Formats: sequence, structure tokens, C-alpha cells
Amino acid sequence: MERFCSFARFHYTGGLQAHASGKSTTGIFTGSSDVLQGRGRQRDNGVTDAMQNEAFWLEGQHVRLEPLTEGHVEGLVAAAAVDPSLYGRTTVPQGRAGMEQYVATALAAQAAGTAVPFATVRRGDGTVIGATRFFDVERWPWPAGHAEHGRAGPDVCEIGYTWLTRDAIRTAANTEAKLLMLRHAFETWKVHRVVLHTDERNARSRAAIERIGGKPEGILRAYRLASDFTPRMSARYSILLAEWPEVRGRLQARLEQG
Repeated sequence: MERFCSFARFHYTGGLQAHASGKSTTGIFTGSSDVLQGRGRQRDNGVTDAMQNEAFWLEGQHVRLEPLTEGHVEGLVAAAAVDPSLYGRTTVPQGRAGMEQYVATALAAQAAGTAVPFATVRRGDGTVIGATRFFDVERWPWPAGHAEHGRAGPDVCEIGYTWLTRDAIRTAANTEAKLLMLRHAFETWKVHRVVLHTDERNARSRAAIERIGGKPEGILRAYRLASDFTPRMSARYSILLAEWPEVRGRLQARLEQG
């Protein structure tokens, strides 16, 4: 299937070391890949099939973001069931049937080339504690001869569909997951912009985005279906590539604070 899923099978551990079996600029990357070794059939826009079809995972000190599969359903069901009242402004299915559909929808978006979904796993004990994803992944039609033509990564993306089980909220899990994903977006994919949306009514989520440096762009009216099945007013934020160093510093400082 010649569609975007991700671009290389990397294992990111959040450090600043080199590794003999991989390549590193901001972390440890292990495992071979056709992308790193220059193999894979070339496509018209300069992107290889290997870039289109490989999966990747991201790992820090506290959490590991694993490519979402049907095998995560049971863990996600357990994580969501701890306190369903937490998800009044977020769509988090309850029960196995709903979670199976949730995962199937995420994987369909991945197959269509518009999303990269993850299960969030606590490193200490391997427990699934939530989910998150890259989505609305876009490639711009840079013309032949332009410096950006044939770039390996997407041009822009969004981070969202993020939720955590009760005992992971207000811990390092969410901060580190955001750091891992934003670092991958800006330093590996080298995107120009990352977008974050939240329900206009979700004051806690909006404050969290603003704390890390997300810039408000306004309210998108009746933008999508809300979790309470009303037309949702979405508060839209973005982070640009030039703003990433400041945002990265804020996230790292929050992690150090515990």
C-alpha cells in the first residue's frame, strides 16, 4: 500500500547520545530502516515507499508511545473505565465494542495517510494509560526545483485525540508525551507548524496548551461534533518551527520540576 503511515522505524529514548545502530541528533534512534539506508523505490515527489509505510515509536523516561494496534484495545478499555467522568469534553469510548471501533477508525486514518496514532504506555510497568495521535498530516505541493521539493517529512500536522487514565493526569506522562511528539514533528519531520485544538469550553486544556507556548489563532465555530453531540466550537492553537526552541524549553523545565 503506497500511503503515508510514517517515515522510519525509530526508537526514541529522549537522550542526547549517538547509537551505533542508528542515527541521532536529539535522541537515540535504533533499528534499521530503508529510509536511513537510502533504499526504497522513489516516488514522483522524492519520497520513498519506505518513508510511506514504516512505523515508529517514541520513548522517554516516563512513557512510551507505541504504534496503535488492535492489541491495545484491552488496555485502553481498562484505562478509560477508571473514571469516565473525566472525559466530558473528550470522546473516549467506554466498553470493548466502542474501543474496537475507536481503534479501527484511527487505523483507517493511518491507512489513508492522514494520521499516526499511538497508545500511551507507562514505562515503569508497561500499563496502557491512554492514547494520542498525529493527524491532519499534510504535504504541500512544492514545485520541482524548490528546495523543499521531495522533503522526507510532512509540512504540517496536528496533535490531538489525547486522553489519559485518571492516575496519569497531572503527572509527567502528558508533558513528556507532548515533548516527544513535538520534538519528532519539528526535529525529525521538520514541519513548519503543529496545530492543537480543544473544545472552547475546556478551560483546563486551553490553559495547558497556553502554558507550553501554543499561540491562539481563534475559535473555529461549529468545527466538529463535540463529545456531547453538539456542534463544537474549537479553540485553535499553533506552534511554528521558529517557536519550537522556546516551547521545548518550557516542556523540559516542567519535566524537571516533576
